[in-house]
Amino acid sequence: MGLQCGIVGLPNVGKSTLFNAISSGKAEAANYPFCTIEPNVGVVTVPDERLDTLEGLVKPQRVVPTIIEFVDIAGLVKGASQGAGLGNKFLANIREVDAIVHVVRCFEDDNIVHVEGKVDPVSDKEIIDAELQLKDLDSVDKKIQRIDKAARVGDAKAKAELEILKLYKTALEAGKSARTVQISPEEAEAAIGDISLMTVKPVIYVANVDEGSLPNGNKYSDALREAVKDEGAEVIVISAGIEAQIAEMEDPEERELFLGEYGLTESGLSKLIKASYKLLGLITYFTAGVKEVRAWTIHRGWKAPQAAGVIHSDFERKFIRAQVMKLPDFAQFKTEAGVREAGKLAVEGKEYVVQDGDIMEFLHSA
Repeated sequence: MGLQCGIVGLPNVGKSTLFNAISSGKAEAANYPFCTIEPNVGVVTVPDERLDTLEGLVKPQRVVPTIIEFVDIAGLVKGASQGAGLGNKFLANIREVDAIVHVVRCFEDDNIVHVEGKVDPVSDKEIIDAELQLKDLDSVDKKIQRIDKAARVGDAKAKAELEILKLYKTALEAGKSARTVQISPEEAEAAIGDISLMTVKPVIYVANVDEGSLPNGNKYSDALREAVKDEGAEVIVISAGIEAQIAEMEDPEERELFLGEYGLTESGLSKLIKASYKLLGLITYFTAGVKEVRAWTIHRGWKAPQAAGVIHSDFERKFIRAQVMKLPDFAQFKTEAGVREAGKLAVEGKEYVVQDGDIMEFLHSA
């Protein structure tokens, strides 16, 4: 499964600088609003030391890591939900992503204009929230109008959906995001699955600080963290300018020394990937053969047939069983035969819940 994160924020908060630093994309970073006119998509491979271990053991023809796509979405402004700036076009782009990476300016620089005239991360966050909430409210209202007649004449399905839609309407009108509505995933899918609400998506807040505020942040990032503490969101502190310098370094030792100078143990990209996986409840399993060692991303809690379906839908539909090895066992006994002889090779059925780091081989019918 491909993971796609949309990078949003007001103009001139460092979105495109961050995007350029973490991806293979080439978004223009300029000191004026709307320098990103079309959404830019950058593909980032997910670093995983376990792949290196498997490569050393299996010596495959190729190694395929899992990936994340980052979409650099042009800066939104107040009034975007009514079409201001580049509003409607880019609000539509947000609907397509799995998670939102909200970059918030947490640095002062007189040479970089702020579209609202002052550095205020909480206010910036609220502007974006309000525009997305207003657009979602419009979507909810339109669906309510569409099913109201059926609900009034006794359609049980429409009545159930209408009650849930009213919960979303109440929350959005109160300035709360759709993700705050406490209902089951099944109820949510039935009521809003066809209208792609934006504020139901999980959010990672990126506090973009000056290099002097690394690694722990500053008063602006502290204020942002306090403002979102009840949202269940992830907050990470990054300096987009520093990330741009890290991205140019090819020597791992040089990069490690550079990070150490700022008291960092990992890059902002690494933080962002880990936050994305944690927020979305994702894990990785592996397939390992002489032709290919590959990482696969799935949701935590998925059973073996669902995991097999990520490779091919037929694997899920015709699933029989899975052979499962643990990486420490494979590393110790060196080969699948060695793992089997040690009694560490498990044969699992349809109810097996896949664990992070499992090495799996699926058997399915023809």
